[in-house]
Amino acid sequence: MSAATIQAPSRPPRVRAKRRRSSAPIHIALIAIVAVGLLPYLFVLTTSVKTNEQFATNYWVPSFPLHFENYATAWNQIAPFMAVSIIVAAVSIVGIVALSLLSGFVLARFQFPGRQFFFIMVIALLMVPSIASLIPLFVMMRDFGLLNTLWVLILPRVAGGAVLGTILMKTFIEGIPQELFDAARVDGAGTARLFRSIMLPLSLPVVGTVSLLTVIGVWNDFFWPLLTVTDNALKPVSVGLLFFRGQAGTDYGAMFAGYMIASLPLLLLFLFLSKYFLAGIQGGLPGSH
Repeated sequence: MSAATIQAPSRPPRVRAKRRRSSAPIHIALIAIVAVGLLPYLFVLTTSVKTNEQFATNYWVPSFPLHFENYATAWNQIAPFMAVSIIVAAVSIVGIVALSLLSGFVLARFQFPGRQFFFIMVIALLMVPSIASLIPLFVMMRDFGLLNTLWVLILPRVAGGAVLGTILMKTFIEGIPQELFDAARVDGAGTARLFRSIMLPLSLPVVGTVSLLTVIGVWNDFFWPLLTVTDNALKPVSVGLLFFRGQAGTDYGAMFAGYMIASLPLLLLFLFLSKYFLAGIQGGLPGSH
């Protein structure tokens, strides 16, 4: 009998049915969690295409006709705020990734006195609640004359994001085989060449992770911009949505359309970069887990 005709013994039908029954509660629980998580988004989506009359008469269910012009009204209102958030996020990503890569590379691949102490101090910064540094940070920004500027949104974000970024970078870089660096040194590569040609290309997953976390932080930051920025042209989308709500009054369709538009960048980023995000958290390359 040839190997092609040999078939693995199939499991008895009773065993398969028993496994299906045992996994059914898990599937039901997962479906319930997904439904609860998606319910607010479905509510925002259905409300964003309603008029005030439809919103009052059909609060939970969709109502026809659909009013997609609410999105045009919302976009005209929040487009400047989204532009500010994109600028702040882009500059913050560059600063955080640059600082995190350099510090993580040094802590992971160089031996020097106090190396472990400095890393412990970086970890300790994560335990400091952000509210504890709010007043000192505000006074510092005021004394530097940075209030009501884009830098008051960027610099604290870079300083805070570099802490977690350094921890993620160091942990990830330590997982890169040391033999790659040793072989490159034998071939005459210096520290800058090791950083540029070996460490940087292999660290793209964790760079994507840090970048995505930075965008999420910028998009969700509300209290600090509300406290430090008074010029409407410099407000990010988180504060701009509150301003939009006041301007739109009771136009619930346009207001919820603005919420929907503001959430799309994060949704699309995570949709296309989720595998890199998970790979960076797990400490590997996409598809290696």
